[in-house]
Amino acid sequence: MLDQTTPRPRRVAVGEFDGVHLGHREVIKGSDTVLTFEPHPLQVVRPEAAPKLLTSLDVKSNLIAELGVEELVVIPFDRSFAEQTPAEFIDRVLVERLGAERVAVGENFRFGHRASGDPALLAADPRFETVVVPLVEAAGEIVSSSHIRGLVLAGEVELAAKFLGAPFQLRGEVVSGDRRGRELGFPTANIVPDQSLVYPGHGVYAARADGVCAAVNVGVRPTFGTGRAVLIEAYLLDTDADLYGRNLRVEFLKRLRGERRFDSVDALIDQMHQDVELTRSVCW
Repeated sequence: MLDQTTPRPRRVAVGEFDGVHLGHREVIKGSDTVLTFEPHPLQVVRPEAAPKLLTSLDVKSNLIAELGVEELVVIPFDRSFAEQTPAEFIDRVLVERLGAERVAVGENFRFGHRASGDPALLAADPRFETVVVPLVEAAGEIVSSSHIRGLVLAGEVELAAKFLGAPFQLRGEVVSGDRRGRELGFPTANIVPDQSLVYPGHGVYAARADGVCAAVNVGVRPTFGTGRAVLIEAYLLDTDADLYGRNLRVEFLKRLRGERRFDSVDALIDQMHQDVELTRSVCW
C-alpha cells in the first residue's frame, strides 16, 4: 500500500495493468516498482462502464512479480483520490511518497481529476525522467485489455494468449459439486467463477490446472438439465488428488468444442474420452 512506502530513488511503471499483457510488459520493462490501483478506477468514477477484469489483484501481483519487479505499490482508489488534480498526483504520490527518478507509462495513460493529466504533463516535469511507451501490436492488432476480454469471452483463448504473452488463467477455490463427473468416470475439480472477472465462453478446453494437463468444461451441463449457474469443471489427467478447498490455477490453452446437449449419457462419455485424448495432444 502507498502509505507503507518510504521515499527512495525508484523507477516506477504506472497503470492499471489488467491482464499484464504484452503492452503492459513493455511499460513495466526497466522498472523496479509498479504502481497500480484497486479497485479499477472506473468502478469508482463510472461504475456503469466498469469492465469485468482479466485478473484479480492477487493474480496481477503474481504476474508482475514474475517479471522481476521488486515492489508493487497499490493505491486504494476512492472518490477522494479520484478528485486529486494531476499536479497533486505527481507531487504527492510520484515525487514525495515514492521518490520517483523515472516514470514509465503507456501513451494512452490518463490520470488525475476527470483524467485530465496525460504523458505530456509527466514529460514536462524535470524532477524525473519520463518514458512514454507506444501501443504494442501483436497478430496485426493493437494489444489492449478490452480486446483480450472480448477474445476470452468468445472462447478464443489461443489468440488471447498471443496478446497476453501467456495463457489466460483464472484461480478459484475448489468446491464440492454434485459428483456426477465421478459417476461418469471423470472426477472434476469444480470452481464457481468470480462474477467480477472474465472467464471463457461455454465450451470444453484443453488446459493446465496447477501445471497438470486438464480437460475443462465451462458451462451448465445441458445434458443433465440441472438449470444451475455456470461452473468451471477441471478433469486433471492421470491425477487422483483430493483438491477440495484448494485454490486451483487453471490456464486455458485451446478451445476444443462448444458445450452441447447429448442424447444419452453413453454418447457424452464417448465424447469425454475424445476430449481427454485431444487435451493430451495439446498439453504434450
